[in-house]
Amino acid sequence: MPARVQPLPVTSNLSIISATLNPSKAEAVLTNHSAYSLPDCRLGGAAPRLAGRCWGRPGVGVFAAFNATSGKVIGAFHQRQRAREFRKFLTTIDTRVPPPLIMHLILNNSSTHKTPAIHRWLARHPRFHLHFTPTGASWINLVERWFAALTEKQLRRGVHRSTREFELAIRRYVDVTNAHPKPFVWTKTADEILASVARFCQRISNSGH
Repeated sequence: MPARVQPLPVTSNLSIISATLNPSKAEAVLTNHSAYSLPDCRLGGAAPRLAGRCWGRPGVGVFAAFNATSGKVIGAFHQRQRAREFRKFLTTIDTRVPPPLIMHLILNNSSTHKTPAIHRWLARHPRFHLHFTPTGASWINLVERWFAALTEKQLRRGVHRSTREFELAIRRYVDVTNAHPKPFVWTKTADEILASVARFCQRISNSGH
């Protein structure tokens, strides 16, 4: 029987922020996410109009890795978002970011990222290290800010009458991002960020709502 696969650990908020703030020259910190399943919706007119952050229907699945240092994005498109597609995206990253850089990937705590097939891929690619955000802490993943900018600046402003148009709009924004890359910069230390979050949580817990 094959050896039992050990579960991949969830990384602390402090460790993730610190890794994002202080990567070494031998490391690349990529924040990863997949989103934008496309619904079939009609908002006036005979043709479907497709826009915005949408979930739960088959269509355009976007895998994106945001380089926390350079501000560039590696993107890939798949109709589904299973472990199989995630493994293909890892291979894409491996091709696009050649050795000897050590890869630190920050991503959400999804079972898709932890299957035996993914464990085997990671064993064959030891320079890759996965760091999972704790539940409810997706705000520390910088790629979330990139997806928000994609929504605000590109998708909500357009009318997309087919899956192909929707995908092309996202591809154009990836190209624009890489032509003029701008990393998102934390303006405080990891301890200061977490202390601010703790104060906010304390305020809302005492608000009586």
